[in-house]
Amino acid sequence: MSCAVAVVSSPVFSPSRVSSLFCKITASSPEPLSLTLNHHGLSSSCCGSPSSSSPPSPFRIRLHKSLSGLRSCKEGRVGVDSTSSSSSSPPPPSSSSSSIFKRKRPAKLDIPVTSLSFAAATDGRKEVEVEGDGFSVYCKKGRREAMEDRYSAVVNLQGDSKQAFFGVFDGHGGTKAAAYASENIDKNIMDELMRRGEDEIEDAVKYGYLTTDSDFLKEDAYGGACCVTAVIRKGDLVVSNAGDCRAVISREGIAEALTSDHRPSREDEKDRIETLGGYVDCCHGVWRLQGSLAVSRAIGDRHLKKWVIAEPETKILKIRPECEFLILASDGLWDKVSNQEAVDLIRPFCMDTQKLKLLSACKRLVELSVMRGSTDDVSVMVVPLGRFI
Repeated sequence: MSCAVAVVSSPVFSPSRVSSLFCKITASSPEPLSLTLNHHGLSSSCCGSPSSSSPPSPFRIRLHKSLSGLRSCKEGRVGVDSTSSSSSSPPPPSSSSSSIFKRKRPAKLDIPVTSLSFAAATDGRKEVEVEGDGFSVYCKKGRREAMEDRYSAVVNLQGDSKQAFFGVFDGHGGTKAAAYASENIDKNIMDELMRRGEDEIEDAVKYGYLTTDSDFLKEDAYGGACCVTAVIRKGDLVVSNAGDCRAVISREGIAEALTSDHRPSREDEKDRIETLGGYVDCCHGVWRLQGSLAVSRAIGDRHLKKWVIAEPETKILKIRPECEFLILASDGLWDKVSNQEAVDLIRPFCMDTQKLKLLSACKRLVELSVMRGSTDDVSVMVVPLGRFI
C-alpha cells in the first residue's frame, strides 16, 4: 500500500502549494516532473519547459520513484486509493502516463544508548540512633546526598564483658570507605593482637589500620574515611585515630583530648607531605593537601595515597575512677563545638547512674552543632567508662 504525508503547517508546503504535488498526472507528456523551491514557494514544471515566471533557484528536486494508488486530492489533503490492496495486481505501465516520484527518506540515525547509574545511600536514612549495651550513638545527615558517616560497636569482646571495641568513621568521596572500615577494622586489629600478644597492642592497632587500608584499596573503590577507635581491654583504654575524627575523655568534668587531628595545617604533617613531593595550600580559608583534601591521614583515597597515609596515632591509658565517659565524634561536631562544651553538655545526662540518658545526650550535642551552622554529617558516640574498671 502506498501512502503520502502532507505537512500542513509548513510555510513552504502550504495547502495552496501542495495541491498538485501528490496528485496522479494524467497528462500525456512522458517528460519527468521537476520541482523548484524558491522564496515564492514550490513550483512544478516539466524538465523541457521551465517556468519563466519564477527566477532560477539552486533548489531543484528531481523525483525518481513512482507512486501508485493515489487518487486525485483536494486542497490541503492527500488520499490513499481504497481500491488498491496487496492482493490486487498493479496496473500495467502506460507510456502516456507520467510517473510521480518522491524524495528518498534519509537513513535512520544509529544513536548509541548508554545506561546511567547513580550512587545511592546504603540505607537512605537521615538519622541513626542506637542505645546499646554500654554505649549510645546518634548520627545525623548533613546536606550531602547520602549519609557518609558510620560507626562500629562490639561489646563483650571475646566473651569478656570488660572488653569492647568502639569506632566512628567519617567518609568522604562516597560511603564505601567508611562502610568497609566500620565492618573490618575491629577484626583486623584483634587478629593482629592475637598474633603479636598483649605487649604489642599499639603495633597491633597500627597494622590493623594498615591492613584495612590495603584491603580496601584492592576493592578498586574510591573515596576515603577518617577514623577514631577505642579498644578497651584489661582495664586499658587504647585510643587511635587517622584523620580529623576525635576522642575526648571527661576526667571529673574536665575535658581532655586523647587524639590530635591530622590536618595539612599541622606542622609535622605539612613537613611530611612536602618531603614526599606534595604541597599544602590554603583554599578559601581551609588548608588542603594537593589543593584537594582537608585531611592528611585516612583509610582509602587511592589518588592521593602517596601523601594520605592510614597509619594512626595511638594513646594508651589506664581507666581510673575519675574517668567518667568517652566521646567519639566526627569533625561535623568538633568544627562547631569545643571539647569542654561537649563534656559540659553530656555530663549532667551521665551523672545519674540509675537512669543514664546517653542517647539524649548524643542528640543534644548534634543539635547544638547543627544550630551553630554545621552542614556536615555529624556522628556522636558516648561510652561510660565506669563499667570497664
